Amino acid sequence: MLTSRWSRPLLPVLLAALSACSPPGEPVPAAVAPSSVVDVVDLPSPPGAAQPDLVSTPDGALLLSWIEPVDGAGHRLRFSRRPAGTEGWESPRTIAEGDTWFVNWADTPHVYALPDGSLWAHWLRSTGPSRMDYGIDLVRSADGGTTWSAPQLVHPSGTPGDHGFVTFWPQARDRLGIAWLDSRQKAASGHAGHDGGGHDHAGGAAMMLRAATYDAQAKQVGEWSLDTSTCDCCTTSSAVTDRGVVVVYRGRGDGEIRDTRIVRFDGQRWTSPRDVHADGWKIAGCPVNGPVAVADGATVWVAWYTEAGGVPELRAARSDDAGDTFGAPVTLAKGMQVLGRLGLVHGDGHLLVSWLEQAQDERQTLVLARYDHAWAGAQRVDVATLSARGRASGIPRLQWHDDAAWLVWTDVAGERPRLQSARVVFR
Repeated sequence: MLTSRWSRPLLPVLLAALSACSPPGEPVPAAVAPSSVVDVVDLPSPPGAAQPDLVSTPDGALLLSWIEPVDGAGHRLRFSRRPAGTEGWESPRTIAEGDTWFVNWADTPHVYALPDGSLWAHWLRSTGPSRMDYGIDLVRSADGGTTWSAPQLVHPSGTPGDHGFVTFWPQARDRLGIAWLDSRQKAASGHAGHDGGGHDHAGGAAMMLRAATYDAQAKQVGEWSLDTSTCDCCTTSSAVTDRGVVVVYRGRGDGEIRDTRIVRFDGQRWTSPRDVHADGWKIAGCPVNGPVAVADGATVWVAWYTEAGGVPELRAARSDDAGDTFGAPVTLAKGMQVLGRLGLVHGDGHLLVSWLEQAQDERQTLVLARYDHAWAGAQRVDVATLSARGRASGIPRLQWHDDAAWLVWTDVAGERPRLQSARVVFR
């Protein structure tokens, strides 16, 4: 069984540089942003909240969601809205609660807003006798989150195994696109899922990437298999280009090569999977560290984590043809301190990337860096030092709102989780 570096003390730091525009393996220091301002932001979430999500809406607001425990047993998914140009968050609203949910540090719920004003959300629910039998419940609200549709599984009811790591996108003004990792073919072969620790079962069928679209009545109107061999438990990401949506994810190739792949949907057909870059990272397990993407017109930017060179590294690449081809990747950060768990947004003519680093004493730092469109001119800000260790910090979330970068992450007070937030302005 693979021993994951994400759950053991770090080795001595080998390299600690951050790249402005360097080919893989040749990072150079970035400038520390001399005029950045980091402001702590109060959140409406209570102590005990974790698994945050943060998204921008078509009208310029922010949506923050989280899971909190329910007294006695179970969990509750709640959200709050922060309209553009305001100084605070609206009162939280409950989306759903239950005592059969599957709650995981990396595979977390999402909330999303479409241009027609509808809100959509998902969470994970246990669906079978095995701990790793769980599915994706999807709901829609037409009244700003006051009421929600009845939850429905996005995959066939009764399908054993695990389904999760969702990404949402606007397929049309009133139509939702969703992609997820699906283990139905693994279950059919007798391998019902990973073991929860980032380890795939060798042999048998692999995890799949699937996608679907939903109309304004929350009815599934299309469903596809996009890739029949993917990593089991890495996050997925999507972005809308002028040639359709692209979805990025970690593939699983021959010889256990786990590199970042991309597919694109023009509204009728999906492209075949292709590598963003052939890193050649061979790992007999899932690193729980997926890629992220943003787009503007035909330009797509992707950032990802790899250990193809034997050392943790964050790489990034740019495509000018909606993901058909990518230029040579650059190194954003490299060294044993790099944990990854990336965030990526496009704002104010720049790319902003967030990630976690971990020192020899296991103390974690949340990093934010700003780049130009060619992944050059890097400016770095250390946003926060966390009390959380290992997986307790979860996956930080990053968005652009009101001319600033907004971050939300999970920290701990004692042994209890809590959400923290900061607003970063580059001047």
